[in-house]
Parts: sequence; C-alpha cells; structure tokens
Amino acid sequence: MKDIMNLTKKIAFGVSVGFLSNFAFGQTLQEGINSADSHKYAQARQVFTEMVAKSASAENYFYLGNSYLTQFEPNFEKAKEDFDKGLEIDKKSNLNKIGLASIKLGKGDKAAIGEIQNIVKDSKEKDAEVLYRAAEALTLFGGASSADMAIDYLNKAIEKSAKNGTPAHYYYTLGDAYRLKLTNSPQVAGSAMTAYEKALPSAKNKASVFTRIGTLWMQAQQWKPAKENIDKAILADPTYAPAYKAKAAYDIRYQENALATQDLINYAKYADEDPDTQLEISKLFFTNEDYGNSKMYLDKVFDKVQDPIKYKLRAYLQYADGDYAEAQQSMNMFLAKAEKSRVLAADEGLIGLIAAGLAQKETDPVKKAALLTESQQKIAIAKAAKDETMKWDAELLKIKTGGGVTQASIDAGATSPEIEALKKEVAKNPQDTDALFKLANAYQEVKNWNGAIYSWQKMSGLLPDWAPAYYSQGYSQQQAGHTELAKLAYEKFIATVKPEEVESNKEILSYAYFAVAYLDKDSNPAKAKDYVSKSLQLNPSYQDAVNLNKQLNK
Repeated sequence: MKDIMNLTKKIAFGVSVGFLSNFAFGQTLQEGINSADSHKYAQARQVFTEMVAKSASAENYFYLGNSYLTQFEPNFEKAKEDFDKGLEIDKKSNLNKIGLASIKLGKGDKAAIGEIQNIVKDSKEKDAEVLYRAAEALTLFGGASSADMAIDYLNKAIEKSAKNGTPAHYYYTLGDAYRLKLTNSPQVAGSAMTAYEKALPSAKNKASVFTRIGTLWMQAQQWKPAKENIDKAILADPTYAPAYKAKAAYDIRYQENALATQDLINYAKYADEDPDTQLEISKLFFTNEDYGNSKMYLDKVFDKVQDPIKYKLRAYLQYADGDYAEAQQSMNMFLAKAEKSRVLAADEGLIGLIAAGLAQKETDPVKKAALLTESQQKIAIAKAAKDETMKWDAELLKIKTGGGVTQASIDAGATSPEIEALKKEVAKNPQDTDALFKLANAYQEVKNWNGAIYSWQKMSGLLPDWAPAYYSQGYSQQQAGHTELAKLAYEKFIATVKPEEVESNKEILSYAYFAVAYLDKDSNPAKAKDYVSKSLQLNPSYQDAVNLNKQLNK
C-alpha cells in the first residue's frame, strides 16, 4: 500500500509539473499573440524571442518567424531565417513548413496554396494548431479566392480544440476569414458576426473582439452600431491601440479631422515603438492629410525600416510640398526595391502627377511633351481603377494653375509679428481653430495669399461643415490668381451652406454666386448668367451683379 501511495504521489507530482509547465508556456504564447493583436509587434517579438531562449524548439522558432508575417508590412527575410532554424531542429515541423509556404504566398506565388493543402493533408488534420496556422496564412495572403478553404480549416481547428477550450483567436480569425469573401451578403456578414460573438467569452482582451465587430459594422456602412462597438472596445481597454485606429477611420469617414488626429495620437501612444508600427502611423496621418505629423513619424524611423514602402510615403510627402524632382527620385527608389505586386494604381497616379509637376518647369519642348503624355497615361490608370487615394483631377488642376501651396511659397511671402506669434500657437496646438482663424486673417492682411490659402484649408479640414472657410479660400485663391481653384472653393462654400442658414448668409452667398459668374463669364456664359441671376435673387441691390447681368444679357 505504501509503495502504491508513493507511486501515486510521484505520478500526481509529475502530472502537476507537466501541467504547470504547459500552462506557463501557453500563458507566454498567448501573451505574444495578444501583443501582436494589440499592434505591439516589438513586444510580441520580445516574448517569442524569450520563448526561443528558454526552449529552442521548432515550434518556438515558428512563432518568432510568424510574428514577422503578421506585422503591417511583412518582413519575409527575417521570417524565413526563423522558419529555416525551426526545420533544422525538426525537419518534419508542419508549422515551419506552413511558414515557408506563407512567405511564397505573401510574395504572390499562388502555388503555395497547394503546398499548404498538402501540409495539412500530411498532418491528417489531427493537429488544431496546424489547421489554424494554415488558415491564418490563407487569411493573411490568400485573398478572397482562399476564404472558403481558410473557413473550412478554422472550423476543423475549432472542433479539434473544443475539448481543451478553443482559444479566442481561433474564433475571431474565423470572422476575419468570412470577411475576406468580399461580399455584401447578410449571411456571410452574419457568420462573421457569430464567430466574433463566440470569441467574446474566452477573449482575454474583449477590446480586440469589440473592435472587430465595430469594423464589421463599418464595412456594412452601419455607422451607429459601428461607433457603439468601438466605444465598447475603448471602455473595455483604453490602451488597446487598434480601437483608436478604427475610431480614426470612423471620424475620417465623417470628415472629423480634428477628432481623427486625436485618435491617431492615441493610437501612436498605445502601439509600441516598433519601427514598422511607426511607419504605419505615418501612413495613417498622411491619410488624414496631417502631413506634419506624417513627416515627423516617417523621419523618426526612415533609417530603421527596410520596407521600400518608406520611399513611396516620402514621395507622397515631397509631392505635397511641391518638390517634384525629389518625389520622382523617391518613387524611383520604391519601384526599384519593391515587389511588382506592391505597385498600386494609386502609385501610377502619383507618378503621373509628379510628371505633370516636372512638366511645368521643363523648357525642352520634347521633354515637356513626353512628361505630359506620361502624366495623362499614368493618371488614367488610377482613374480607370476607380482609385480615390487622391482627387486626381483637382490635384492636376492645382499643378497646372500653379495653385499648389508649399511651405516654401508661404515663407517667401510677407509676414508680421502677429503672424509669427500665431504660427507658434498653431504649432503647439494644430487643432486650435481660433488661433488658425486669426492666422489666416493675419496672412490676408499682409497679402500673403499662399499662407492664407493654406490656413483656410487647414480650417476646413478641422471644421468641414463651417462654410465661411471655403468662401475665404475662394477669395484668397482669386487674389493669388488661381481662377479655377477659386471657383472650386466658392462652389464648395455654396454647397456647404445649409438650407436653414441661407437667410443669415444671403449677402455672402450673393458674393459667391457673383464671383463664380464673373470668373466664368468668358469660358461659360450660360453658367455665368445663371449664377449672376441667383446672386441678384439673394441681393437685388448688389451693383456689381447688376452690371454683370446687363453685360451678359446684351
């Protein structure tokens, strides 16, 4: 009996040690997964690196390598190094085989899908983690055509893992896979929602799931439940960075640029200092037309990241600053270093805009003609793809009319002590609309029209529904000699005035209609007649409109 008791005690002790060891491993692995999901990629890699240091197993090398694939811009070289090390330890490691196939798929080699299928087949579909990682690879890089296969593998992984408790990320990856199907089908959206809801009970961080539910509602253009779930995510974990990224997308959709900027500041605060994450933050600020913050974040990490996309982002910023020659060099660097599959229609459009900018100062007629032809062809590619990264026609108009405002052109204009003081105020708080309003007016007083245009444009970005800023843009553009851009701004002012505001804005509306009529009187007399008539309806005693009306109706 004593021997039996001792044996039983040994078995119990051995089981408990094994259980605790597995529990600690699982806890560490989950910590790494949660860090990556929170866009803390440097922190995730630190966790996986420590796992390798404690136990240089094939599985641990896979998790470290895989962390390079799940970041914003995959680092295929680093990932391959770790997968190869994993296979050196265990040449039969299915996880590392899936890792190598993922790299092929990520680089556009669709034959890798067959490789993934064969790896799963060889595993006899017994290992839930192999099924999950195969599905993850297809979800990351396979696109819509691989969605059904990913869904099938995930359902099998969920079934296999049910006995010991299915991890939350199995469920929310299933939801992500359904969203790959690129369909407006309510059934597919419902399946994605069901998967996310199943993840909620076991999710260590429920903010992760609420954020996904919120973005799913955004995809369906159901904005109220989208905002409600994003708010739930922030309430559940105020430090969960992706929730702020989702909220920024929501605010940009409603042209709440000031709120979006604050969201992005919070996103930058809670995501980690990983260079690739910082590069993503720079891209997000660029999307919000916050070029100052975008440049600041890009400059911080430019020499730290290898991803060639950094050259493309710098090209966009140089283009925005009117530095077309430098922008062309940056785009050439991007094209030389990036995989062809990463060159988008928007990139072709940007190349076209840069060519148009270079053509403006080109004195050789042959070179000028070639640049203009290239410009037309490249912008046509972006427009044919229905790409909306930039307003292609409006940007082209800015270039042709010389209306693209740059910091250099502002600095070359007149200034005053008031302007210099207000510039410092705005630099301290770019969302201070009161200081920005005063700065725009101060520029107008000294006839620095480029400074005024830029300031009014920033005001419109912060307060897109405040109509007077568009009128002031129109006036400043007109004074600067940018006729077409002035007309666009006046038209935007007219369109932005709400019906209930017409009565209180009759006089300024009358001026705007007259301004467009005056600028169009030679090129579009029919429209000019219509607009001057509208001007007089609002203000019958407006003498300039009376005179123009007589001139147009002789």
